[in-house]
Amino acid sequence: MNILVLRYRFIGDTILTVPFLRNLRRAYPEARIDLMVAPYSSDVLRGIPYVDEFIVYDPPTIHADSGGRHRSLLSKVRFVSGLRKRKYDKAYVLKRSFSSAVIAFLAGPRERIGFDTEGRGFLLTKRIPYRQDQHEVRNFLDVLRADGVPVVDEHLEAWLTPAESGFAETFLAERGISPGQRIVGIHPFCANQTRAWHEDNFVETANVLQERFGVRILLLGGKRDRQMAEGIAAGIRPAPVAAVGQTDLRQSMALLSKCSLLICNDSGIMHLGAALNLPLIALFGPQSPVKFGPGGERSRILYKRFPCSPCRQKFFEECEPSPRGKPMCMENITVAEVVDNARAVLAGMAG
Repeated sequence: MNILVLRYRFIGDTILTVPFLRNLRRAYPEARIDLMVAPYSSDVLRGIPYVDEFIVYDPPTIHADSGGRHRSLLSKVRFVSGLRKRKYDKAYVLKRSFSSAVIAFLAGPRERIGFDTEGRGFLLTKRIPYRQDQHEVRNFLDVLRADGVPVVDEHLEAWLTPAESGFAETFLAERGISPGQRIVGIHPFCANQTRAWHEDNFVETANVLQERFGVRILLLGGKRDRQMAEGIAAGIRPAPVAAVGQTDLRQSMALLSKCSLLICNDSGIMHLGAALNLPLIALFGPQSPVKFGPGGERSRILYKRFPCSPCRQKFFEECEPSPRGKPMCMENITVAEVVDNARAVLAGMAG
């Protein structure tokens, strides 16, 4: 059997497909399973044993890194033609857009299973209701259940090579981190920075943790975060180990794996930390953690629910901004709360 799974989007969304893919592979150990992904997002799944091939779909989008190689109608026709040649028997459409169901339909599989959203149900052979009141991982697994596939587990996973782990050890050693020293990763960035916890709060938290608990701070982020990272790093004493824009995604994952704790906004890095089974503190405000919270027993969520929560994130139509230009649901998370939770995590490790 040849199976196509469509879930091309952000890094976080991609890592959340792992439980789906693992349970699918368990049910079809001899099948060919291909995963349609966005550019770069497949890097988070490198080494996954549940997928035979990544198929990159690259339409222009404002939501993710894109080279736009499938911009024209002709390029899209050629892409779909390539899918048809693979002769898929079944397609699981985990993306909820109308266009993704069109692609699955045109690819030619007899069975097309997915969410009954955006008026696309007529393109599917099996339609599953999409629930806003449960986690995205469980929504994906509901698609399997509706197709009669047993769901055994729902935990996240990530895979690192010895070479990647060795890179992280060398990177940290060259920057004065001794073996056994506890590292707290800080990721103060967000795809929409308006919804992030204020950067001054991250600076204050980092300084308290270094002073009181003797940890070292590792500042993580991407190339687009470099300018803001310089201001954040300048306020942290002693200076953090800065990896913002200096490492690729796989290297960042390896550095994350060396941390004793991650403190972050609701972001793709958060899901990577959970997939690596890293203790983490996730800060939520506009987005509900019910749907996109980090998985795993080692994750802590700080969330201040307001009457308008979760909001549409069309800032600021449903609420007034704080004096610092942030939603009040984020401003109500205090440095003291984050430090107290960090203390509990670090104390548990010492015990």
